[in-house]
Amino acid sequence: MTTVQHSIDVDVPVRTAYNQWTQFREFPHFMSGVERIDQVDATRTHWVTKIAGVTREFDAETTEQRPDERIAWKTVGGPHQAGVVTFHRLDDAHTRVMLQMEFAPEGVVETVGDKLGFVRGRTKGDLEHFKVFVEKRGHETGAWRGEVDPPGGNGSADLPQVPPPPYDSPGMSPTPGRTGAPGGGHIPPPRPQGPPTLGGPAGGSY
Repeated sequence: MTTVQHSIDVDVPVRTAYNQWTQFREFPHFMSGVERIDQVDATRTHWVTKIAGVTREFDAETTEQRPDERIAWKTVGGPHQAGVVTFHRLDDAHTRVMLQMEFAPEGVVETVGDKLGFVRGRTKGDLEHFKVFVEKRGHETGAWRGEVDPPGGNGSADLPQVPPPPYDSPGMSPTPGRTGAPGGGHIPPPRPQGPPTLGGPAGGSY
């Protein structure tokens, strides 16, 4: 089992960053290895990914969703992944996005890739691409503001709760009330606001 954690600061309000992350149709623009995502039902999506020439299909279930705070997920009946992405308000125009994922590499290609740190580098790169994507537009391309309660209310994705790293930009500090600890996983997509639409998401099958 491998755990990866990364964070990045984006120059948009927390609502904008969160709303954009709920738009799974846009994920192929900044998530490597994602070919397509289909909406199955209210909390389940079907992923098609291609990593290092290996195509995989699997379902992901959103296990917790709180607007402007966190989105948690896990895979269902496929390669093991579980994760949380959290959104931390730094000020009116800056947000820290934190991603933690837990996964089990499958096969020789993925195992070797994990050992060489390829997965960690790709996850970091995905967050950097998300930053460019959302900052270039300055606003979200859509939003889904619904909530999903975690099973049993015992936290997200059964991963350890980790506080966000300090904000070290001069003259700025995190704003109380918008913290939230990341769990883990690589971006299973929350649902869009409108009817199900073909598209693609967060992180693929690592």
